[in-house]
Amino acid sequence: MMSQYRFKQSFSGDSSLSNKLFDLLEVTFPGLSSLAECARKIGASWETASTPFIRFHDDIAITHVGVLEIPMQIMGQRLTVGGIHAVATRLEFRRRGYYREVMEEVLEYCDCFYETLVLTTSQPEFYLPFGFRVVKEHIFKVKCGFRGSTDSFRRLDFTDTRDCTLLHRLLETRAPVSNIVGVVKEKPLFCVNEASRPLYYAEDLDLIACMETENTRLHLFDLVTTQICPLKNILARMPQLIEEVVIYFSPELLSVKDVQTFAHAFDETVLMVRGKFTAEGEKFMLPRSARC
Repeated sequence: MMSQYRFKQSFSGDSSLSNKLFDLLEVTFPGLSSLAECARKIGASWETASTPFIRFHDDIAITHVGVLEIPMQIMGQRLTVGGIHAVATRLEFRRRGYYREVMEEVLEYCDCFYETLVLTTSQPEFYLPFGFRVVKEHIFKVKCGFRGSTDSFRRLDFTDTRDCTLLHRLLETRAPVSNIVGVVKEKPLFCVNEASRPLYYAEDLDLIACMETENTRLHLFDLVTTQICPLKNILARMPQLIEEVVIYFSPELLSVKDVQTFAHAFDETVLMVRGKFTAEGEKFMLPRSARC
């Protein structure tokens, strides 16, 4: 017998729901369970953030669409958007209309709360029939040839409760990394996306950087701080030579000149939106930490 369950608040009504859901998600997104567990360990659980819409068959989760709330700044305005994520259907139950039924229920729910929905995907054709559209994103490159004079960044260690407390404090008080498209006061999505990656902290800037170096190239994915500082302040605290910075968000707050802009599909995914999106047509990228 088929049954469809709707959970509007959390997973708290069924303590076994999380295991049932991740049995499904792990098939579609291998490794997602470990990322979610990593976020739980530092106090940002999937279950407190996501509203799960699930169809069951014989007590097995066969289709899921999750809804997250993402507090954002878009074109200088603060608003909460709905993030559609972890869309999955078991292979043997596909092409039977279950995904469509669940998605229609999700959109009915979301239309009551959000003017804007976002998602990122490598398969946009699945969402076009539901009113989502692809919005072009960009990366930004800056040539610099800069070698810092100090080594001020240290890698955060989340086995240390002090570093967990530090991360929570900055996520709760962070400034948007861009006024075009930025995120504020969001934890679970950030932690699922970033907590298993190296995160670096500069104490004198009180800044966490999501970044990677590749020879003399710096990839800058996000900054978590109460006040965005000029890029030169970040480079000054890195001891190695940096000849180029690739920035994965609009850099208008970084006080940089001679920026080259390129259309870019992050990790072969596209950003899709449904409803109002005032940054459409602007040069920006949804940061890696907020992609769902």
